[in-house]
Amino acid sequence: MPCKLIRLREEIAAGPVLGALVMALVLVLSLIVGAAPAAASQADATLAARVAGLALDCVHREYPNKIAHVLDGDEDARPPRELTPAFYGCYDWHSSVHGHWLLARLARLYPDAETAAASRAALARSLTQANLQGEVEYLQPPGRASFERPYGLAWLLQLGAELREWDDPDARRWRQALAQIETLAADRIRDWLPKLSHPIRSGEHSQTAFAFGLILDWARDAGDHGMVELIEKRVADYYAEDYDCPLRYEPSGQDFLSPCLAEADLLRRVSAPDAFADWLTRFLPGIPEDGGADWLEPAVVTDPTDGKLVHLDGLNLSRAWMLEGIASGLPADDDRRSALVAAADAHRASGLAAVTGATYEGGHWLGTFATYLITGRGLNASPVR
Repeated sequence: MPCKLIRLREEIAAGPVLGALVMALVLVLSLIVGAAPAAASQADATLAARVAGLALDCVHREYPNKIAHVLDGDEDARPPRELTPAFYGCYDWHSSVHGHWLLARLARLYPDAETAAASRAALARSLTQANLQGEVEYLQPPGRASFERPYGLAWLLQLGAELREWDDPDARRWRQALAQIETLAADRIRDWLPKLSHPIRSGEHSQTAFAFGLILDWARDAGDHGMVELIEKRVADYYAEDYDCPLRYEPSGQDFLSPCLAEADLLRRVSAPDAFADWLTRFLPGIPEDGGADWLEPAVVTDPTDGKLVHLDGLNLSRAWMLEGIASGLPADDDRRSALVAAADAHRASGLAAVTGATYEGGHWLGTFATYLITGRGLNASPVR
């Protein structure tokens, strides 16, 4: 194994050192200053209100509904609101979960927005002790161990992280109600990862790299050092030796996540800037140093009414935040940063232009991706405590 990759593997397994965290924090702040939640622009506030409206429109809309549901008998043939009483809206379970995350995050960051009161009311309606106990009961029967793994479970943990960071009496009550299913989701990940022999490199829900980023950020926020160690160990096992990722083959026709960029955005979370720069040279050797954006063009959706084809609008949004994340993980003098940011800007513009709610196929979930991007959630994640 090349010595640089040995060094990266060791640093990942050991966890970032304090100095690396400080340096990374400085780089993050330099990248997102002016876009951080505390100093969000009026344009971002207007967009936040618009995307909150998309979630408000769907979190309690039961139909249309797509459920991934194992039936053990006739009694299991019930409507979504009875099967999963908290998260039955927004077309599918994971979209409902991250729709609630969207409402919590925007109500916390924009408490004076015109949608804030409605967002709080929607959260209060969903996140009751009884509803969330129903969610726990739904996950218990045989045959449901892989339910929403890893994507939906990772977003459930992000919802827990958002409520934990919100200094508000209602949020504390909702966080307490969520605690049991949050623990169950984390335990499902803990049980699964030691048995997962290979990473999942798809561009859709099953991808491990994106889910690992959400889970790692939650674990650091929650002070779950065991989960942090488990994720960092699996990251080292799965990804530390990777090289020459075929970005030229992306995207597949219905991706909403980039396999290559998601992996790089994950690795910057667990490695020091210099080590990350070395790894990135081997992993994505084609990133230019000329500051241009044309090396990675935004995807084009040909039919926004097609629930799979519209995934590419989400890909543009997720590429934007992943490119920003990758840039933030590099040393300040790395010549690739300007090209990464330029490509991120192009994808941001294309992705946000598609968040209109004109079709339910995109409207029930694209607001979450827009929120994750405009609020810098992946960049602003709490460091290890």
